[in-house]
Amino acid sequence: MSIPFALALYFLIWWTLLFAVLPVVRAKTQGEAGEIVPGTPEGAPSRLMMGRVVLVNSIVAALVFGVVAWAMQTYIPAISDVVQGAGATP
Repeated sequence: MSIPFALALYFLIWWTLLFAVLPVVRAKTQGEAGEIVPGTPEGAPSRLMMGRVVLVNSIVAALVFGVVAWAMQTYIPAISDVVQGAGATP
């Protein structure tokens, strides 16, 4: 697996998992904190915790990327192996 392909795959996994991690890393709402800012709904977050979301997402994405990269190296043959197996000369 080339480095650009690995980076693209990691970014794709990271971006996809971001939407799965967002609800898990739950922020306290303004209604729960008792500090409702005028003009905002009670369900708005009282403190944005994007750093924590990015950290958790990066860790989960790294684990998923490791599993995907391992599976690709183990179970998906390289194109050169497929071509040689078909009887073509390299």
